[in-house]
Amino acid sequence: MKQQLARYLFGVIYAPLLLQVTVHAAPDTKSSKQQSSYELMSAENKAMQDDPSLNPALFWVGDGESLWHAQTGSKNKSCASCHGDIKKSMRRVATQFPKIIHGKLQTLEGQINQCREGQQGALKLAYESKDLLALTAAIAIQSKGMPISVKETPANKESLQKGRDWFNQRMGQLNLSCAQCHEERAGLKLGGSLIPQGHPNAYPIYRLEWQTLGSLQRRLRNCMSGVRAQQFDYGSPEMAQLELFLMWRARGMPLESPGVRP
Repeated sequence: MKQQLARYLFGVIYAPLLLQVTVHAAPDTKSSKQQSSYELMSAENKAMQDDPSLNPALFWVGDGESLWHAQTGSKNKSCASCHGDIKKSMRRVATQFPKIIHGKLQTLEGQINQCREGQQGALKLAYESKDLLALTAAIAIQSKGMPISVKETPANKESLQKGRDWFNQRMGQLNLSCAQCHEERAGLKLGGSLIPQGHPNAYPIYRLEWQTLGSLQRRLRNCMSGVRAQQFDYGSPEMAQLELFLMWRARGMPLESPGVRP
């Protein structure tokens, strides 16, 4: 039964992709210009992202700025107690994550939770919770328009290679890798929609399909579910490694955080 289902899904999803590739040469995104998925959106969706009065993600940013000043935990400290003005201290911060901190690869969300535990004596915030998304968005927007600056270093080299391996590894019942869609077939169509290059330069994003703000890890788990693969856990080393590679791959691209996507 499982084999029959896999063959059916292959015929419905994967075979049309192969057919398109035989008709249209897939662009080589390794050598071609980086393209944000913003460029593939309709004029209406672009306007929603660009206009602060229309971008729904700004509600989370406002909540995050309030949380920045909220004293919490056993130490009764706020983020501002250590970092001061978010608009000054958090400039360019989001362009540098994931990064190695005290020997551990840390995403921005992971570092927020590390600060809560260590500096505030507070409980970690759950992934995809309103408060964690709000704080992440409030920090990320301080780097809006700035180039992603993740680089390969001796400290992150091993994690970066593991992230590259995850990106190129086939997985799931459909036996597909991230690279097969977002490099080999970027610019082609799947289900009537153009396949993007898969850059993470707008996260967290307000996705119209979700009707809420969501993280890059949520999007990655959606892709894994789409190819019928075992999803990486939120906050897992594998997620951090893949996120590191994606940010390195998008280095130089301006951050659009928080973005809007269909």
